[in-house]
Amino acid sequence: MKSSTVARPPLIARAVPYLPLGLFAALGATLAYLVRLPCRTGGWNDQVSTYTNFCYTDIYPLYFDRQLATENPYFATVPFDKHVEYPVVLGEVMQAFSWIARLLEPDEVAQAVRFYDITVVFLGICLVAGVLLMAAVAGPVRRWDALWYALAPTVILAAYINWDLVAGALSMGMLLAWARKRQVLAGVLLGLAIATKFYPLMFVGALFLLTLRTARWRPFLVTMAAAAGAWLVVNVPFMVLAWDGWRRFYVFSQERGVDWGSPWLFFQNKGWPVLGEADVSVLGTVSLAVLCLGIAVLTLAAPRRPRLAQICFLALAAFMMTNKVWSPQFVLWLVPFAVLARPNWKPIALWQLAEIWYFFAIWLYLLSQPPLSRNDLGIGDDTYFTAVWGRVITIAIMMAFVVRDILRPGKDVVRQAGVDDQVGGVFDDASDRFTLASSSR
Repeated sequence: MKSSTVARPPLIARAVPYLPLGLFAALGATLAYLVRLPCRTGGWNDQVSTYTNFCYTDIYPLYFDRQLATENPYFATVPFDKHVEYPVVLGEVMQAFSWIARLLEPDEVAQAVRFYDITVVFLGICLVAGVLLMAAVAGPVRRWDALWYALAPTVILAAYINWDLVAGALSMGMLLAWARKRQVLAGVLLGLAIATKFYPLMFVGALFLLTLRTARWRPFLVTMAAAAGAWLVVNVPFMVLAWDGWRRFYVFSQERGVDWGSPWLFFQNKGWPVLGEADVSVLGTVSLAVLCLGIAVLTLAAPRRPRLAQICFLALAAFMMTNKVWSPQFVLWLVPFAVLARPNWKPIALWQLAEIWYFFAIWLYLLSQPPLSRNDLGIGDDTYFTAVWGRVITIAIMMAFVVRDILRPGKDVVRQAGVDDQVGGVFDDASDRFTLASSSR
């Protein structure tokens, strides 16, 4: 009697299709390093040179400004505003690499350069890992969509401004684990991602809405329990032993005023009534709540259950557009989710152009601002705000297309290939248990 079991190909055979993508991602990581070479060779020590060469990074100056050469994050004996303003996973990544830099270099300036180099190698590895995980998430039919994450110009330009690629790799790992129905692993990776950067918290809402529609409660609750457990494991020791250092991130996020990149800055700069005068924390929270309510209604009322990547993209885009700050590196958050949600090159390319313009505009704008005030080299308010609104408008266009695909599933290029939800895990091919629609197809 013949067995119906199909033998699984060897690991090497399964890995071969991913090898070119890994090489492209390594190329993207290398190009990102070359972009910052003018600063790496000394330009960091001159703000004008840093901005005119478009090579700014937080990694080098924070080595000095957060006392990494002499102190441990969260436990440092420093004023409250000099504590590391990141969640604990990133703080400990910084700590580990500062230890290595101190061992390798006796001189503090040389340590900072070494700290940058080690960090960049690690971030490059995170980019490669994120691209490979995204390719696995996209599935064999759309595997090459991950090239956007590997080689998008904005990824190359923004890759090493901050540590965002760490959260990107964890987020892609979470999606893959969920897609493979490994809920505990998905939860652990989600908890670690939230303990790295705060934005993956938006994915909880996406999972909840699709769970509400399908009534697949057990996988959701298992994932949430694992996420909470992982978050607590890495956070509680610092909460107990270094309360001030630990809470710095949360206090900073709450008290921070409107900052670069945010549309709220435009309203304040132009003195708009209400929008330019009210508390930005309240405005941002209310705006985000309204958008999330709209996403919830859309998810529950759509004629066919939306794909998980579509809801994650909409939630994350809403978070970015209503935030008090919209740094250039935030583009790294959105690229993989935008591509997974709607892998159509035209609106993505339009958005990429807007992000490229913003990347150059922010540094030129900072040249014209105090204390540099180099109007001969920089740009003014009106020119800068064209870049701010360029991002908002192009992302809104992409959101509109995703909403259309949800309301008219036949327009969804992913589902045109006969796929229901390659990221969905337990949601894939699930039937509806609760909707707001009068009838369900």
